Amino acid sequence: MDDVEFVYFDLDDTLLDHEHAERTALADVRDRYRAIFGTLSVDELQEKYHAINAPLWRRYADGEIEKDTVQHQRFARLLEAVDAPHADPSLVGRYYMQRYAAHWQFIPGARRAYESIAENRPVGIMTNGFAEVQAQKLDQFPTLRERADAIVVCEETGVLKPDPQAFAHATEEAGGEPNEILYVGDSYRSDVEGGQRAGWRVAWFSTRAGFASRVGRN
Repeated sequence: MDDVEFVYFDLDDTLLDHEHAERTALADVRDRYRAIFGTLSVDELQEKYHAINAPLWRRYADGEIEKDTVQHQRFARLLEAVDAPHADPSLVGRYYMQRYAAHWQFIPGARRAYESIAENRPVGIMTNGFAEVQAQKLDQFPTLRERADAIVVCEETGVLKPDPQAFAHATEEAGGEPNEILYVGDSYRSDVEGGQRAGWRVAWFSTRAGFASRVGRN
């Protein structure tokens, strides 16, 4: 890494454990609305939620729909999927977000890695998450903001990863050349492919397998 001048980190499922917070929040939703979701295990509920949420997020990332559509439709469709179309998706969605925030935490070892690298190189955060939610996370874990030399919340730039414009903006914020930037992220499409197309080096991180044995450079 001697010729890496700047290290960007993704936020969700790279530094903070989004998967844990999501799963635990869905378990809380199941317990709160047991008359609606009580016949499902947490695994089954999460599987249904993912099947609905992931395509919506991809369409949002591609600029096809607005974030309000994602926020409403993921719970409206989930309620339809469990034969409860007359329940209020806004109420369920708000409760989910409250519980999701209550379960935020660092991925084990992530804080130490982030702070250690920040002692030796400029670091930054680049995230696709909803701007208001990511701001709350950065407020809750102040070391992330305090150590960062650049924070790019892609929604605020008008484009999301893997759009090249998002990476061009982040490159400008870092103040260096693309091939001097290393990006650590968990999404192969958004982080690895997006970073490589931008000329960045990438380290693919998975909470299931740790750092993958591939660091790409263009």
